[in-house]
Amino acid sequence: MTYSLRIRVGEQRGGPRATVGMHRRGVGAGAIAKKKLAEAKYKERGTVLAEDQLAQMSKQLDMFKTNLEEFASKHKQEIRKNPEFRVQFQDMCATIGVDPLASGKGFWSEMLGVGDFYYELGVQIIEVCLALKHRNGGLITLEELHQQVLKGRGKFAQDVSQDDLIRAIKKLKALGTGFGIIPVGGTYLIQSVPAELNMDHTVVLQLAEKNGYVTVSDIKASLKWETERARQVLEHLLKEGLAWLDLQAPGEAHYWLPALFTDLYSQEITAEEAREALP
Repeated sequence: MTYSLRIRVGEQRGGPRATVGMHRRGVGAGAIAKKKLAEAKYKERGTVLAEDQLAQMSKQLDMFKTNLEEFASKHKQEIRKNPEFRVQFQDMCATIGVDPLASGKGFWSEMLGVGDFYYELGVQIIEVCLALKHRNGGLITLEELHQQVLKGRGKFAQDVSQDDLIRAIKKLKALGTGFGIIPVGGTYLIQSVPAELNMDHTVVLQLAEKNGYVTVSDIKASLKWETERARQVLEHLLKEGLAWLDLQAPGEAHYWLPALFTDLYSQEITAEEAREALP
């Protein structure tokens, strides 16, 4: 009797416990399943929202392109003649990834003629740089290049800005013709020869901007370089024809950068000189 009672008590104790334990395991598995289902729904909903946003953005972009084309058609004369207006138009194009200079054919070239304009401007830049190479070794300031290009174009030609020059030079650079743009202080030096210029050379050019020349002592004092490093950079500039050596200067040798001083620009380059300099 006692033995049987113990069994029933054990069953009563064990049975409910086993049942409760099984019930708890069932609740945990269900919660996990519900959580995974909710995450899948959220993910699916997020994908749908992303696709809707992308479609809406694409629609807005197409509308912007259409409006931009209408704007260009309406103001094409102003874009051609006014350099400042042309810069603003280029900036608008850049915001939606449109490059009017990417091809000489297509809508932008036919509508505005900007492709041909920059290609023709690139030819003029090459002519001026070749004509001045014997003076400056292949380096010229953006201001001087702008002045010489304007002289060569004449009074009645389409006006050109420095921004136009930079855009045309970037197209020339893409062709692998040796052209490059070097930031120097508040301006730019335009490189028109395929010389290898690293960061050391660029820093020395920037240092020479103030006086048009630099010395080994200047480099050592300003840049904290060793003598050999300074000499190597200056010798490379001499070898490439980008610097002139003045051994009669007081104190120590001066390395003049002809692109950075204005005395050499007292002579004017004519269109005939530019054409004669072409190979």
